[in-house]
Amino acid sequence: MRYLMAALILVSSSTVLGEPIEDAVKARQGFFTMLSANMGPLSGMVKGELDYDEATATMYGSNIEALSQYGLPMHFPKGSSTDELGEATGAKSKIWTDLEGFKQKFADFQKAAEGAGESVKGGKSNVGPVVQGLGKTCKSCHDEYRVKND
Repeated sequence: MRYLMAALILVSSSTVLGEPIEDAVKARQGFFTMLSANMGPLSGMVKGELDYDEATATMYGSNIEALSQYGLPMHFPKGSSTDELGEATGAKSKIWTDLEGFKQKFADFQKAAEGAGESVKGGKSNVGPVVQGLGKTCKSCHDEYRVKND
């Protein structure tokens, strides 16, 4: 957890309010890379691609909880959608015409991440509901605010 927080500080230290758009895009892509690095192994445990290990699952779940507390929406300044940046981002311009809806989707993710570190304890069968709940919030946001990759 200490290393995760240090990485978040490092990523965000060069990007603050009023940051250049390219830095904002890099910061949010870094966030999603870190999220994927923790969701992927949990998903692998659910699918049987990785053996369930309680300590490892707890670490990934706790990392996701920590990531959920990060202020990600600040890295979506106006002018950073696919309309302006093309393939450099997957962010639809709808984010800025429905900013409250976008922020609510992130709040839904935060709620789904609450207690993830503890919830995955006790066996592989406990990881599935956590991954499913988190995945549902990710899909919901992607369906509305992210350009689909071909």
